[in-house]
Amino acid sequence: MQQYCSRARSINVHAKGGSCYNFLRVGRKSSCYKLQFSAFCTSSLEILTHPTMAAIGKRGAVTEAAGFNADADVQTLRGAMKGVGTKEAPIIEVLAHRTIAQRQRIKEAYKQAVGKDLAEDLSSELSGNFRSVVLGLLMLAPVYDAYELKYAIKGAGTEEACLIDILASRSNAEIKAINEVYKKEYGNLEADVCGDTSGMFQRVLVSLLTAGRDESDRVDEAQASLDAKDIYEAGEARWGTDEVKFLTVLCVRNRNHLLRVFEEYQKISGRSIEDSIKREMSGCLEEVFLAIVKCIRSKPAFFAERLYKSMKGLGTTDSVLIRIMVARAEIDMLDIKEQFKKMYGKSLYSFIKGDTSGDYRKILLELCGGE
Repeated sequence: MQQYCSRARSINVHAKGGSCYNFLRVGRKSSCYKLQFSAFCTSSLEILTHPTMAAIGKRGAVTEAAGFNADADVQTLRGAMKGVGTKEAPIIEVLAHRTIAQRQRIKEAYKQAVGKDLAEDLSSELSGNFRSVVLGLLMLAPVYDAYELKYAIKGAGTEEACLIDILASRSNAEIKAINEVYKKEYGNLEADVCGDTSGMFQRVLVSLLTAGRDESDRVDEAQASLDAKDIYEAGEARWGTDEVKFLTVLCVRNRNHLLRVFEEYQKISGRSIEDSIKREMSGCLEEVFLAIVKCIRSKPAFFAERLYKSMKGLGTTDSVLIRIMVARAEIDMLDIKEQFKKMYGKSLYSFIKGDTSGDYRKILLELCGGE
């Protein structure tokens, strides 16, 4: 057992096959903590990483670097942080072109070679949005999601968009991993969500947190017709809205079944399920139900829209832009780019280029993967 003090908090996450990965949570305050290393771990936590260095998705702009050499990357990063000032270009070249699994290997090699944590050293050298991207890239996927959720809830006000973006778009396995990481690091996620939200919006989030959606491909035609009828009668066909019926169907049924429900709903009501949600609901409840429907239809299209809205008009919502670019870089960024161009007539690359600047822009463009 060894003890460290830092601005970033480190915890262990155990992956399939007995591997134990160490990563750092970027903290808002300095803290002392204990960290236990073990060569072989037996935790039940199922982290969505591969025992190989491959990307966690097949449609990412970031792919496994050929000829990967963690020790060489460590030397590059050390050189970038030596002397007066920091050389950001080598940091971008390494971290934006390695998979999450490869970055974990780099962190291990850095600790062995230097006796310090890579995230801690980078945190002290960098600043602003560029720093946020770099530190996010060093985290395993569920760790990053748990971290984002914690700081969406923490403090005055809640960033509901973060809760919606993550919980409406993740699979059961991903949500279970997030719950376990959050429990190890921060406490009970459901309790924290309930402490910062209320009403039906809270109930929808709690339902999503149970990670109980049917993920089979089975479509029950009779049930799909009944579900469409129930939603119609809970909304358009009555005075007031029975939101529980929407929750029961949208948060529980599988994707193929829901696509059939949406078709039946269009026939019954004469309008799309999205239009009805907009007519019947408002605020965060409207946003979370719309996010669920959009993710069921197409996650890449959902993220393309979120990215567009984060950059259009005056100013940029950097928290949304960073979260999506970091989280989806090696999963489905190619599909997101394709949808973005189809939906808005311009490339995601050009939007990022026009809305950001400096090293922050450079690293985002690398994660985007070109025009």
